[in-house]
Amino acid sequence: MNNYKFGNTPRRKRAYVSLSGTTTLHLRNPYVISCWSAAFPGLGHLLLSKYITGFLLFLWEVFINYQAHVNLAILYSLTGKIEMAKNVIDINWAILYIPTYIFAIYDSYRATVDINNVFILAVKEDIVVEPFKIGALEINFLDKRTPWVAAIWSLLSPGAGQIYIHRTIVAVFLLVSWIVVAYFSHLLPAIQYTLMGKLDMAKSVVNWQWYLNIPSIYVYAMYDAYANCVEENNLYDWEQSKFLKQNYQDKNFKIPYNKREDRGDNMYIISTFDYSINLEIAITSIQMKGVQKENIFAVPVDKANEKFKMLDTIHHSDSVSLIDLASILGAIFMLFGSIYGFVLKWGPVWWGIIGLAFGLASGVVIKYIYLKSYLSMRISIKEPEVVLIVECKETLSEMVVDTLWSNHALGVSKLDHDNNYIS
Repeated sequence: MNNYKFGNTPRRKRAYVSLSGTTTLHLRNPYVISCWSAAFPGLGHLLLSKYITGFLLFLWEVFINYQAHVNLAILYSLTGKIEMAKNVIDINWAILYIPTYIFAIYDSYRATVDINNVFILAVKEDIVVEPFKIGALEINFLDKRTPWVAAIWSLLSPGAGQIYIHRTIVAVFLLVSWIVVAYFSHLLPAIQYTLMGKLDMAKSVVNWQWYLNIPSIYVYAMYDAYANCVEENNLYDWEQSKFLKQNYQDKNFKIPYNKREDRGDNMYIISTFDYSINLEIAITSIQMKGVQKENIFAVPVDKANEKFKMLDTIHHSDSVSLIDLASILGAIFMLFGSIYGFVLKWGPVWWGIIGLAFGLASGVVIKYIYLKSYLSMRISIKEPEVVLIVECKETLSEMVVDTLWSNHALGVSKLDHDNNYIS
């Protein structure tokens, strides 16, 4: 496919790899993005990698919300203390708060629709993505990682999951934001008193204006790490598929077929692989040991009906995620749990955790039922993503086979020069 260019510069790339992280274009659900903006202005834009806009809206939310006492007004309203809610709100700041809050939701929705359209055009233009960057301070490269590992690291420490997937800019911002919010909300003393069974002290020590920021930031960090890990895995597959098609599909390569012809003592080694760094290591090792590049033929396999799976993994990231709705409901119910923990016996920490667990579980169940009704569920069988054919001398065949197996081939078979299968 021809690459469209404006002058000497490609018009649209679907991804950009830099020392500070990997920025990707991919299809997103505008409603999911706008929900995150509603939870905390700026978070929806950060999901879109619109960092400057996201940082400004995030800092605006923290400052104006604090000045207007919006979180306290929400707390008192939901616990039935209406008069206290009226008295605590600062109307001068609240009037400034409302228009920008609505704008954040609107703009994130609009930007998502626009970026989805740009992604469609970027896919059509099919511009090469440089997969490796190295500098004096950092190394970044496309790689495959496990989405649930990224999510768990973010649950342990918001921002750690982003470091795991090389989203350095967001990682630093989330780590700093989490430290600030945790400090001013007195989260750690509240956790300590809760674990010691001193629930009344846990309630009294909490700064509620800051504490109610925690559910949105905490659950967002998990969702951002998971969702972007999925998309970076998909980007890795696309980039490696493009690399194999351009470099290992020589037009003079002879595909094995039934008609007999004299090929000397040449053999064909046929193997299957997942997209992974091991595939490229195997190809490079075979070349270094005497097999010419033109005798290696790689065929990326298109999957017509990608089957739905419960969890995304390092080798399966289908973007049909159970975590979208689960994370949104988790943030909502964690917020409610924290609020009603103000008046309930177990306190804000335990009820916040219970709300988070309930929201995550409810979201997974609802999304699973929805997807199951629209997607055919089949038995999960490992499917190859690349077929690799190597033509080599018989004396090199064992080396080739051993190299393929040692680099995690899914399957390997050999054909002799008469196309006879050799076990």
